Amino acid sequence: MVIYLDSNATSPVDPQVVEAMLPCLREHFANPSASYRSARRVQKLVQAAREQVASLIGAASEEIVFTSGGTESNNTAIDSARMFWPDRKHLVIGATEHPSVLEPAKRWQAQGGTLTIVPVNSDGLIDLDALQQAVRPGKTAMVSVMWANNETGVIAPIEAIGHIAHAAGALMHTDAVQVVGKIATDVHALPIDYLSLSGHKFHAPKGVGALFISRRVRFHPLLLGGGQEGNRRSGTENVPGIVALGSAAEFMAATDHSAVSVLRDAFESGVCSALAETRLNGHPVQRLPGTTNLCFPGLSAVEMLILLDDRGVCCAAGSACHTANVHPSPVLAAMGFSAEHAASSLRFSFSRLNTLTEAKEAAEHVIAVARKLRALRGDDTGPVVLG
Repeated sequence: MVIYLDSNATSPVDPQVVEAMLPCLREHFANPSASYRSARRVQKLVQAAREQVASLIGAASEEIVFTSGGTESNNTAIDSARMFWPDRKHLVIGATEHPSVLEPAKRWQAQGGTLTIVPVNSDGLIDLDALQQAVRPGKTAMVSVMWANNETGVIAPIEAIGHIAHAAGALMHTDAVQVVGKIATDVHALPIDYLSLSGHKFHAPKGVGALFISRRVRFHPLLLGGGQEGNRRSGTENVPGIVALGSAAEFMAATDHSAVSVLRDAFESGVCSALAETRLNGHPVQRLPGTTNLCFPGLSAVEMLILLDDRGVCCAAGSACHTANVHPSPVLAAMGFSAEHAASSLRFSFSRLNTLTEAKEAAEHVIAVARKLRALRGDDTGPVVLG
């Protein structure tokens, strides 16, 4: 039996979502830009999905632009700020951003802009004093800080960050790929101008996402051509994916997220009560309900991954975008941890489709694997250290 604990990388597609998208593959296949009756039906499906996604994050439907996912949404938001603020050359981001923010930020810099990367503390929380000092009134175009980190699950104080950005006259963008569908989100109650989300993080398929664009701000599209999405994102719409995204958004809006934290806590408690010196990476409270990142000092995360995979447990060492390349996590490095610490850390991420039985069995597998590796090294087990 496979126990899948890597939903921060990608979540299983919910059976309800599959059923919702199948008609778009079978009979509602018309291009929504066409003018005939069957195309108008498809247009209505796209609009219904737009309203479902908007409802999930507290937005108006006209503020939702469908994209191919988080990477496109992040690139689009940053590029829009660069195009509309030619006299503002300064960009501010957090030290633990996803590469889809970090790389566009580097391009911003290469094209003549200036970039400030704000540090985080050992819990993974951004330094608000440093952020306050980093923003430059009249010069900073955008502040982009991820709402929750993909590796540690640490949740940023996004309201405070947004107020700092707006006080300097800068736009506020947040990569909320790990937040949407996992914790309550209301963009109109927060100082957010752009928000990125991705369907495959909350039980929709890969290849579909959205960008929230506040009606308060101007926008410059990244993709030009056919003028779809109200001239904000050209390219024929991925209708099956969009309908699936809407379906996932609708049921995630009604999901009790605390149930996922019960699974995580049961797993974490089981592992940390049995293994010596196990350490939690990141803030113990201010984090996503389904994410735990644990360090097993002296053990190799790569070796643990292999042995856990043999036992049917799927987890990750760092981000899924980096797992193929064995190198220390830049997120843990930014938090001040050593390369050795990072090389001994694993991420486990739960979803609403996991069970308490799976959580407990996974903990038993982790304990067995860690003990096996420690026995091979002649290590003793001692008191548990968590945090």
